[in-house]
Amino acid sequence: METRAEDTILEEPEHFFKEFWDYFKKNRGAVAGLFLILFFSIVALLAAFIAPKDPSILHSSALRLPPIWSGGTSDFLFGTDDVGRDILSRLIHGSQISMTIGFFVVLISMSFGTFLGLVSGYYGGWIDRLIMRGVDILMAFPSILLAIVVVSVMGPGIKNAIVAVAIVAIPSFTRIVRASVLAEKQKQYVQASKTFGASSFRIMFSQILPNCMAPLIVQATLGFSDGILNAAALGFLGLGAQPPTAEWGTMLADARPFIESSPWMVTLPGICILVVVLGFNLFGDGLRDALDPRLKK
Repeated sequence: METRAEDTILEEPEHFFKEFWDYFKKNRGAVAGLFLILFFSIVALLAAFIAPKDPSILHSSALRLPPIWSGGTSDFLFGTDDVGRDILSRLIHGSQISMTIGFFVVLISMSFGTFLGLVSGYYGGWIDRLIMRGVDILMAFPSILLAIVVVSVMGPGIKNAIVAVAIVAIPSFTRIVRASVLAEKQKQYVQASKTFGASSFRIMFSQILPNCMAPLIVQATLGFSDGILNAAALGFLGLGAQPPTAEWGTMLADARPFIESSPWMVTLPGICILVVVLGFNLFGDGLRDALDPRLKK
């Protein structure tokens, strides 16, 4: 009997992942989003090896060359910009910057938002009111406007842009975790832990938090796309990555004067932003459908 019980315990994680994948793969959009994320992640990790040229080198004899499918040369497959830099190499290195920004935005916002949501939902009372009124104030501002204000105070740059976008994303994580904690703390296992003298810290982080991970993971994937999009917007406004850094938003800003004469300079980084954000949104929708038992048929 003991062996069978152990086998059952060992089979539970495998059964969970199998059931998750069975539901997830039915959503073709989510699978497509997963492949897009994997593709851009691999490109970002191998940017230094697969980029054909240095993204900051100027080729004075090749200014605003069109892509190869519009009459360009094989030396510059995606053409060049207004100062002769290889657009393909800049797009590849831009994926590295954008994915890094998205990762740190989610890491920072999820860490602070999860902690605030746990404390707010578990203790309630004046602590809950204080935290939630602060969250309501942050959510009263449009996200990009609040990010612009924060960057304007701290100064332009990638690091400050990450902090600004992370601050904007904290309220969504806080509200999701708080809602989950309010539902979980009424359950019997929490009451039993209190009866046996478990500390509040142990109950919050060892018992309640693991049961809040499903909506938290979904929000993290959606927050990743929002982080990339908001960081690109700050770069476009000149408040994020600064030239000559190869960042998609900055590339859009540099190409704005040539939108009619050299449309590929605007189109290509715009497509990259569109595709990677779409990939994370599709993947997040698939995770929500696969992890939420109410949406399973």
